[in-house]
Amino acid sequence: MIAAFVRGIGSLIVGLALALVIVAASIAPFLNPLWVGFEQDRSQATAWTGFTTEELRSATDAILADLVVGPPTFDVVVAGQPVLNERERSHMTDVRAVFSAFALVAVVALVVVIAAWRIGRRRAPDAFWRGVRFGVAVLAVGVVAVGGVGLLAFEAAFEVFHRLFFAGGTYTFDPRSDRLVQLFPEQFWLETSLAVGVVILVVCAVVWWVAGRRLGATALRENRVSETVESPGPAGPAGPAETAGPAEIAG
Repeated sequence: MIAAFVRGIGSLIVGLALALVIVAASIAPFLNPLWVGFEQDRSQATAWTGFTTEELRSATDAILADLVVGPPTFDVVVAGQPVLNERERSHMTDVRAVFSAFALVAVVALVVVIAAWRIGRRRAPDAFWRGVRFGVAVLAVGVVAVGGVGLLAFEAAFEVFHRLFFAGGTYTFDPRSDRLVQLFPEQFWLETSLAVGVVILVVCAVVWWVAGRRLGATALRENRVSETVESPGPAGPAGPAETAGPAEIAG
């Protein structure tokens, strides 16, 4: 009973840690100039900002570099004028802090998953892979649910997300005058969020399939071991005590 409970808790921890790792790994590919430039073109960021394409790319690349690499100054200048005002730079500094904290949590989660895999493959591989399937199942359901809400009420979902991580009033900007929301319009965030969700679902499907195969292989191996233990071995030659001697036959 206690051992089963411990394995259940371990599976839960593995599942949650793996979900965090998958989310972080799915977001990372979109923090690059190629994707951002592609989505800015689709959302007509040049029309919003009044920048040329070259000015838009220069400003965006500098903001991305400050966000991902640092230092988080966000003081890029275009045509001699700061792109972001003080409130916008302050918000981006907050965004950088959230990203850094999440990256740290994801690294810890990855260490947990690796440690659980190394321990579980010797002692309880089935418990590890059940935890993996639990984690990706919960994550996939959550992504579908959040994605559905986002499609139906994106602005409300966006507002809730920001309230969870940022102080009230620090993330509201006017698209008529504030560059931050002109550089990254609503269409940019909607389509990027959908793309991240699709990547997460694909990764979840692959991991679910791998975990299922590993569980099947573990069950097959255990069945073979059980059959070997339970089946009687081949009869060997009779020993001296079991062999009738000449005297017994004669008698």
